Amino acid sequence: MRNHMTRASVFAALLLIPASVFAQQTHWVETWTAAQQTPRVIAPPPGGTAPVIPPGLNNQTVRMIVRNTIAGNRLRLELANTYGTAPLAIGSAHLALRAKDSSITPGTDRVLKVNGKAAFTIPPGALVITDPLDLGVPQLTDLAVSIYIPGSAPLQTQHSLGLHTTWISKEGDFTAVPEINDATPTQSWYWLSSIQVMAAADTSAVVAFGDSITDGFRSTADANRMWPAVLAQRILTTPKAPKVAIVNEAISGNQVLHDGAGVNALARFDHDVMARAGVKYLIILEGINDIGRGLTTADEVIGAHRQMIDRAHSRGIKVIGATLTPFEGAAYNTEQREVIREAVNQFIRTGHAYDAVIDFDTATSNPAHPTQFRPEFDSGDHLHPNDAGYKAMADSIDLSIFQ
Repeated sequence: MRNHMTRASVFAALLLIPASVFAQQTHWVETWTAAQQTPRVIAPPPGGTAPVIPPGLNNQTVRMIVRNTIAGNRLRLELANTYGTAPLAIGSAHLALRAKDSSITPGTDRVLKVNGKAAFTIPPGALVITDPLDLGVPQLTDLAVSIYIPGSAPLQTQHSLGLHTTWISKEGDFTAVPEINDATPTQSWYWLSSIQVMAAADTSAVVAFGDSITDGFRSTADANRMWPAVLAQRILTTPKAPKVAIVNEAISGNQVLHDGAGVNALARFDHDVMARAGVKYLIILEGINDIGRGLTTADEVIGAHRQMIDRAHSRGIKVIGATLTPFEGAAYNTEQREVIREAVNQFIRTGHAYDAVIDFDTATSNPAHPTQFRPEFDSGDHLHPNDAGYKAMADSIDLSIFQ
């Protein structure tokens, strides 16, 4: 009788604990993200061909391949019509583990729903979060997201430099088929802005915020050689490393203060950083395009950095400044603009505004000529690293800053 009373007392006590306390043991954390922008033609790498960017879809299916970071058994997606000028009707959408090319792993296909409905509409300028679904997703795994557009929809919202092959079908709904045959390949993502997993309360996200050097321009496609991807591989395979996801919110060509390739960094900061699920750390590597286009002073770039730091700190986000990499020899480099780059880097290193610093400049520069890349890290345009350069950047990061 005593044991029965003890169990009953414990059970009664548990009933008095609010459900919110149990919910706090887990939370949603981004495992993959892509910053949204209007369409942009991306120049091909040397010897390569420019990716196909169609103007729109009409009764077609798009299957996009993304690589998650942290694992999870419960997922949800964010789909965005950020720059759309009309409602976006989605006839069906599916998520699965990718097997190879456009094929999916048998038994992993799941229907995505919004408010319990498999067909839904996203208003112009809006986004939707899908209903949670159960699917075991290991860390560092390729996922296939398929979206069917039953009518006609221009591709006004996308991430132009996906660096992973996307397949666009002929006419029809192919969201549930094992493989999309006779499809048109491209390397952009459309309407897909994030994938979140339910994770333990001590798991968080690191947002890599920047321009083409964070987006991975001139790295090898379908190989995950961008420095955030290499960092994710490194941190998730290191024993006793911090429990963090590394997600990429860069846009090639982006500027801190001026619109162009995507809206300026200050304008997109709230959605691409502050609204990300589970974000606890932010790495900022941005400003080289403002400097290179000759429209900005060092004080203006530094002021923009201070604004982002203050805004992130207001949400309790630890902000990490990354020094700007060398660009002597690049098409828009001049001696005066090099002076501005060095002034911004001096602020990042010694201004005590950032909570921590990553010195990408030192990691990639030529010791004999510090305003240039090391030859073995230069992709050839003297502005963007190659695969080895991106790896050197990721390897230079002290993982203890994420403790």
